[in-house]
Amino acid sequence: MNTPLSGKNSRREFVKGTSLLAGGIMAAPIMSRANFFSGSEDTIKIAVVGCGGRGTGAAMQALSSKQNVKIVAMADAFKDNLDNCHKSLTNEINNSIGELAKRLDVPEERRFTGFDGYQKAIALADVVILATPPGFRPIHFAEAIKQGKHVFMEKPVATDPAGIQSVLATAAIAKQKKLNVVVGLQRHYQNSYRELFKRKDLIGDITSAQAWWNNDGVWTRPRKYNQTEMEYQMRNWYYFNWLCGDHITEQHIHNLDVINWFKGGHPVRAQGLGGRQVRKGKDNGEIFDHHYVEFEYADGSILNSQCRHIPGTMSKVDELLIGTKGKIFTGAANIKDHTGKLIYQYDTKLENNPYQTEHDELFAAIAKGEYKYADAENGASSTMTSILGRLATYTGQVVEYDQAVNSGLDIHPKVYDFNAAPPVLPNADGFYPVAIPGVTKYF
Repeated sequence: MNTPLSGKNSRREFVKGTSLLAGGIMAAPIMSRANFFSGSEDTIKIAVVGCGGRGTGAAMQALSSKQNVKIVAMADAFKDNLDNCHKSLTNEINNSIGELAKRLDVPEERRFTGFDGYQKAIALADVVILATPPGFRPIHFAEAIKQGKHVFMEKPVATDPAGIQSVLATAAIAKQKKLNVVVGLQRHYQNSYRELFKRKDLIGDITSAQAWWNNDGVWTRPRKYNQTEMEYQMRNWYYFNWLCGDHITEQHIHNLDVINWFKGGHPVRAQGLGGRQVRKGKDNGEIFDHHYVEFEYADGSILNSQCRHIPGTMSKVDELLIGTKGKIFTGAANIKDHTGKLIYQYDTKLENNPYQTEHDELFAAIAKGEYKYADAENGASSTMTSILGRLATYTGQVVEYDQAVNSGLDIHPKVYDFNAAPPVLPNADGFYPVAIPGVTKYF
């Protein structure tokens, strides 16, 4: 989508206008300073919500944009995360050359903690970076769009079907308000993938595909003395579905998204297998350590997908698309016919850093007063594809996409409070319930 606004509109008018919805004014009041590029006509003010590793990285990429940007507010549930992020950004800035030092302006009074800090940070910005654990993405996205802000949000965009429906509803409002939304499925912003996509017709009709995210796994954060159950799960968020969605959603979404992109749609059903063979400790929560899913698309084509977190096994993160005339090898960035003859080879010397490019393009569009990016629907579709795979491996059943996305399944807490009970609790021995294929049911 590329819909430049009238050349008569300044950037100040562009941000002001995005608070309007056909038929009336939305929740963010037009006279609020939050609807303008405050302080300077040329300054784009940023709030960072979620100050862990990915939030810190995304913040640095935003600061490295060629546009006149400034981070003015930060929010995280935990003060130590926020302070560490600010310190890391400060250190990066001190080690760099140029104007970066002027781009970080977050005094103590604009650093917000707790479950509601995001609302205060969002109110101070023109653009919001959402990088908390993905379970919070739907409510943070809704608040950002309600307040009339442009958004960069990390993938995945939800962890359950109810969250997907929330994101889709918010995405519709973002479009009506002409608010740019970029989702961190960065392969869409990577030169080699873009060039392969332009040439996908060289392989004819796509009849099957394969996708892999196999590696040793990620960190764990052991329980500490005197933590409430809610704090422990949020600190060790990767291992709880309401926060992470399992690694098929948190990581493998990248590969699933590529296949959906090249296919031009999402699967209609899935079945598969998975379990916990190695990663079975108390700090490993409830998620599986391997999934193998057969996704079927509307035209009958099949995606065979695998993701695994088991040390000492084959590591592979890649995609392969097979068509009637040939194959696309995304990792090698080339296309071959069925005899193995090379049809196209991308020049890897032209490769970019897609993590930086997604920020560069977003902020360039905002600076020009363009409404150009509407990634939320695609982000929701690919996230739901990964959730579909999880439901299939957890239950051992064939799961229909439409049934799942419309199921209303909501795995989130009723109350967000450090003293509240999360939706899954350990038994007397400290272990969490784990899905059992053939026994576990959701609908």
